[in-house]
Amino acid sequence: MEARKLAVQGALEFTSRTFSDERGVFVAPFQQSVFETARGGPLFAVAQGNHSLSRRGVVRGIHYTVAPPGAAKYVYCASGRSLDFTVDIRRGSPTFGKWEAVLLDQSGFRAVYLPIGVGHAFVALTDHTVMSYLTSAPYVAEQELALSPLDPALGLPIPEDIDPILSERDAAAPTLAEAAERGLLPDYELCLELEAQLGTASGAEQGLTGPRS
Repeated sequence: MEARKLAVQGALEFTSRTFSDERGVFVAPFQQSVFETARGGPLFAVAQGNHSLSRRGVVRGIHYTVAPPGAAKYVYCASGRSLDFTVDIRRGSPTFGKWEAVLLDQSGFRAVYLPIGVGHAFVALTDHTVMSYLTSAPYVAEQELALSPLDPALGLPIPEDIDPILSERDAAAPTLAEAAERGLLPDYELCLELEAQLGTASGAEQGLTGPRS
């Protein structure tokens, strides 16, 4: 497995080696030693595993968790094909407002790590796209917020041949600027403090509660 830093501070991309024969393919989309070396710290205590199934055109996000408590996320595409977006929405971050898109599929077998306070979105490029997540905290609806994935100031590159299908919540979500005006965005320095605690205690012990995308 190889690791790469993304344009968003603290976010990482992982690419796994695949083993193929006449039976099919074997791949390990998560490898603790590589992850911890790239992150520079221990693996977060996994509190929940999430699974979503989407048809072509579905856009989920931009989702994030109130910090505190905050939540980190490790994401990969188990089936289908998606364009995954990591968006820095942390006030005071050196990469605030920046994003990076990563193609997740069964060809490159990439995965993405999103640190606490970073927004996440994706667009399903095929029917039956399955996204799998490991999160540092269980899902609590009241602590999950959203920003508009169609925010023109962000300009996420949703393919032109895609007619976006959004939930009511995501369609009505504020832009990044609107959320900033309302004081809804996480603070970068506080997110770093919460991030440093990952791996030192379980999500329950830290009082962390996290998102669903």
